[in-house]
Order: sequence, then structure tokens, then C-alpha cells
Amino acid sequence: MTSTTGGSATDTRPAPGRLTVLAGPTAVGKGTIAAYVRTHFPGVWFSVSMTTRKPRPGEVDGVHYHFVDDHEFDRLVAAGEFLEYAVVHGAAKYGTPRGPVERAIREGRDALLEIDLQGARQVRETWPDALFVFLEPPSWDELVRRLVGRGTEEEAERERRLDTARAELAAKSEFDEVIVNDDVRRASEQLVSLMRSGRASR
Repeated sequence: MTSTTGGSATDTRPAPGRLTVLAGPTAVGKGTIAAYVRTHFPGVWFSVSMTTRKPRPGEVDGVHYHFVDDHEFDRLVAAGEFLEYAVVHGAAKYGTPRGPVERAIREGRDALLEIDLQGARQVRETWPDALFVFLEPPSWDELVRRLVGRGTEEEAERERRLDTARAELAAKSEFDEVIVNDDVRRASEQLVSLMRSGRASR
């Protein structure tokens, strides 16, 4: 819809929003940062990922993730319904539904994807003007402590995730910005500041 004043047309539709991708190694606290931003910065739109893994205690379907079985996930892949998808830690499948993200951007909302490294690389191929932010731990020892302290994985699963984390940490140079998660509030506020500034150190 447009209006004309003095012979010039003015588009009243909102300017497109911006997509920000937050990634980092397992147990670095991506979910904690996302939860803080969701609570304290309601203007940020969140994509809810889809996964084939089982819910952890306290997780709610449609809020934390959309939980589906392998058959449904594979059907959506074949239909081209994902912005990105991957098999994570050699086990569960994760993906970002495409439609809700594209709709939020069209509506002028700043959108945040909290995904893994594989997914971030896929999004860069299809959405290169997004802002890519890497969340890293204060130290390797702290990352291990967080993973063990979480208590949600068996020992074999923890070792598999730590192997993945080593490779993920080596990839931080691929990202536009790096945030150290040494304090949830500070890291969350830094993330939102980057989203709002629109600046990226490419």
C-alpha cells in the first residue's frame, strides 16, 4: 500500500528486518542466552527449531523446539521446508523452518536463529547478508564443566559432544562477531546491541 504526497510515492510497508544467526559449541549456553533475550528483549523474534531428539526435562513442544519423528522431518526436507537442517552429534536431526523466518523479516522484525555450526554454514550460503555471531566459552575447562554439570547426557554422549565442540571452536573465524559467554546478562545485551546496530566486522 502506498500514499502519494506532492507527486512522490511513499511505501508505508515496514523496512525488512534483519536476520542474526547465533552459533557456538555444545554447552556454551546458547539456549540460556536466547532465554534471557526472549525475556528481556521482547522485540526480538525467535525462530523455533525442529528436532527429532527427545525433549529434555522442562522443555515444551512449540516453545523450546518442535519435536517430530524422523519420518515427518524427512518429509519436510523433501518439500524444501527448511532454511537449514543437519544431523547433530551423529544422532538427532535439527532444522529451521523456512516460512516463519521469511515472514518475520518481511514484517520488519529482527529475527534470531540459535543453531549449530553446520546450520550456520548453510544459512550463510542462502542468506549471506545475515549477521553471524559466534558464542564462545571463557575457557575449555569451563565448557567441560558446564557440559558435565548439566547432567543431561550419558558419558559416551558427553565425549561425542566434546569432540564436536573442539571442531566448532576452531571455526569461530568464519563468523562476523564473537561474544564470550562469561556473564549471561552482559553477553545477551552485547548480542542485542549487535543486532540493533546492524554492524558486522566481516
